[in-house]
Amino acid sequence: MSNNQSICEDLFFGKSELSIDKVQTVVKDGLQNSDDGELYLEYSQSESISLDSSQIKNASHKTSQGFGFRNVNGECVGYAHSNNLSDASLARCIDTVKSVSIGNSGTASFNTPNAIHDLYKPANPIELMPFDKKVELLGKIDLYARGKDSKVTQVMTSVAASWKAVGIVRPEGDFAYDIRPMVRMNVTVIMTDKNGRSEVGSYGCGGRYVFDSIVEECNWKKAVDKAVKQAEINLESIEAPAGEMPLVLGNGWCGVLLHEAVGHGLEGDFNRKKSSAFTDKIGQQVASKGVTVIDDGTIANRRGSLNIDDEGTPTQKTVLIEDGILKGYMQDRLNARLMGVNSTGNGRRESYESAPLPRMTNTYMLGGDKSPEEIIGSVDKGIYAVNFSGGQVDIVSGKFVFSASEAYLIEKGKITAPVKGVTLIGNGPEIMNRVSMIGNDWALDDGVGTCGKSGQGVPVGIGQPSLKIDHITIGGTKA
Repeated sequence: MSNNQSICEDLFFGKSELSIDKVQTVVKDGLQNSDDGELYLEYSQSESISLDSSQIKNASHKTSQGFGFRNVNGECVGYAHSNNLSDASLARCIDTVKSVSIGNSGTASFNTPNAIHDLYKPANPIELMPFDKKVELLGKIDLYARGKDSKVTQVMTSVAASWKAVGIVRPEGDFAYDIRPMVRMNVTVIMTDKNGRSEVGSYGCGGRYVFDSIVEECNWKKAVDKAVKQAEINLESIEAPAGEMPLVLGNGWCGVLLHEAVGHGLEGDFNRKKSSAFTDKIGQQVASKGVTVIDDGTIANRRGSLNIDDEGTPTQKTVLIEDGILKGYMQDRLNARLMGVNSTGNGRRESYESAPLPRMTNTYMLGGDKSPEEIIGSVDKGIYAVNFSGGQVDIVSGKFVFSASEAYLIEKGKITAPVKGVTLIGNGPEIMNRVSMIGNDWALDDGVGTCGKSGQGVPVGIGQPSLKIDHITIGGTKA
């Protein structure tokens, strides 16, 4: 028995009213006339502490447990959940959703999960660093940030950690377990110049590990340095121009544009329902040559990685676009079955209260052969964006709007003045066909991404190299 299995079985069966033998029997009986379904078990702890103006602003600790039972036939999904881990509660949930099975043949086959990955250690980051040590760390960060520059007028910093154990039970009696740690740190500074102008800078980092790498001085000091630098740059920024012009995107976090403008459109449910701009285009050119986009849930310790998805399927590395050609979509079990393909291990849910959906894990574009200097040098007049604060996309049309939190003018092949108020307006598929130069500086983000879909938020990773997009509409603020 693995350590993960031992811990999970103790949480779900040793410390609750659920019986492991009874669970196997009732899940099998409850899904005997179904196309698919599972029992999803979850135990989680989370903790967050934030400091504002050198004082603790918030400190919270939460423990929760529960299960969700899903019954699937065709496109119909019955789902019931409870925070009471007992045989009686499970029986009631099964009875609630069994009507979805009425009239179905029960001809579905259920695939046994393959070998599960070992991408992160199961240690609980909440327990490994005492509360007072976390408060002490936040105090150090606050003092360091205030000492960086006399213009720093406010510092807000936080650390958060979670530890989640999950178990998936299938009707054939198979159990799959995973224990998922997560940590995150954020630093935000406000700087005010002598004229009273204030600007914000922020930086965050995290992943599926314990606090060791954040506690190392080089890491938390790096976080503060980057936040202060961004605020300083924004204090010097001028109004952004508007119009159609070339755009150079920085590496790493700028992959958020790829995530929103392209990634969601490559999820299986939107394509099965034919509501994506990429529907029925497998095998077709959907991006410039050289553009390869991958979703990979198997990168060790990354925020978006999982040993198994929330349906019990091992995650994998899925090529979505290769050299500009659409190769496939991200699939959960339901949409994969209805589309006649295999699950790619992308069935994800926020918690036991939610049914799984096809979702991204770590989604990124591969690097090319151009140096960042060469890419910037090719632009006579344009925008260089290195950080984004938010955006939105219409899956059906592919249209998006994004706001840059750190951007610069490019003039005659040189980065010049920082600009504020940059908004990118475009269409995902069109933009992918305007990529003309791909950098050799590929990088993933620093581990802070959370993706929202259908009211559920899940941790994700993003990444890309520097890119040149030949032209895009810039919504600026310059009169």
